[in-house]
Amino acid sequence: MFNIKTMNKIAQVGLDRLPSGSFNVGDNVDHEEGILVRSAKLHDYNFSPSLLAIARAGAGTNNIPVERCAEAGIVVFNTPGANANAVKELVLAALLMASRDILGGADWVKEQAHTAGVDVAAAVEKGKSAFVGPELYRKTLGVVGLGAIGALVANIALSMGMEVYGYDPYLSVDAALRLDRHVKVVKDVSELYRASDYITIHVPYTPDTKHTINEAAIAAMKDGARVVNMARGELVDDQAMLAALKTGKVARYVTDFPNNTVTLADGVVAIPHLGASTPESEDNCAVMAADELRDYLENGNIRNSVNFPNVVMEPSGKQRLCVFHRNIPAMLATVTGQLSDAGVNVENMTNKSKGEHAYTVLDISAPISEAALASIAATEGIVRVRVISH
Repeated sequence: MFNIKTMNKIAQVGLDRLPSGSFNVGDNVDHEEGILVRSAKLHDYNFSPSLLAIARAGAGTNNIPVERCAEAGIVVFNTPGANANAVKELVLAALLMASRDILGGADWVKEQAHTAGVDVAAAVEKGKSAFVGPELYRKTLGVVGLGAIGALVANIALSMGMEVYGYDPYLSVDAALRLDRHVKVVKDVSELYRASDYITIHVPYTPDTKHTINEAAIAAMKDGARVVNMARGELVDDQAMLAALKTGKVARYVTDFPNNTVTLADGVVAIPHLGASTPESEDNCAVMAADELRDYLENGNIRNSVNFPNVVMEPSGKQRLCVFHRNIPAMLATVTGQLSDAGVNVENMTNKSKGEHAYTVLDISAPISEAALASIAATEGIVRVRVISH
């Protein structure tokens, strides 16, 4: 029986993926092996020694101490792509709001209706010119980041008659296959900035991507460019954006991440972090997070981890050893040598690394003794060892 602690309300369709016969799930569970979380902040959370994995029902993991977890052999999962359609649809709305002052116009109409003696229909015909804006059709969209969301945005923009440029220095084969062949993928993001009437950013937030849209990036853009940020607030340098809005270098900035700096500025459309706020998205994220957590706890497989490599292997043998270790020379030889000394044969093995951290899965022919297991766990460079019986 695995103990799973829920740190936020998780959609029931996701919890249903963890059968009661094998999983004890709840917000008051102690000695948890797994945590399911959405937005709860875990940086100051005192992790139980039994904790093996954290699954975040969402893409971002800024609320989780990812590196501290890696040092303890705790796998952190996220759910990339589970909310992609929800965000894509909001980006489409944001592009329209970046073009035409829909929200400002709607607020103005309400003001007319609240003004005594005003004929709203007549006022609308007289005042609507203040809210005009260009069509998206035949304009150029630049998509920075071509992952699950960025690819969907690029494709739907093409279907609306836009020309689309894309940039992603880490474009995967899977992502490339999702892209329509008419997307112009460039190797230099400056080329995208120069060509685009609209720019939307879809990259994860890391120290390296902070302020991707900064003074230099904005300087490379067309005059009057319109910028959409439905990814992370920190990807855009607020001060650089405010300066660009004042000069007209940027005509409008639509962000899903309001703050005290940008929200009231002219040219800013700030919406309340609605990107993944759909029931379908919450269900998809919960299901994906629960499935990742269950597969790891039951089988040792890692899919969509942010701190360890993806490792998936069909089970064989009597037991599976899951070994977390430093990505340093001779670790595999050391572990397999210790197994050989203990008279244990390795039937199958997979090893992958991610930066300083590595993960090795070994299916062995016979149960390992407590002494041999302790010897492996005590080896310098070994972070954690799990045993799963098939």
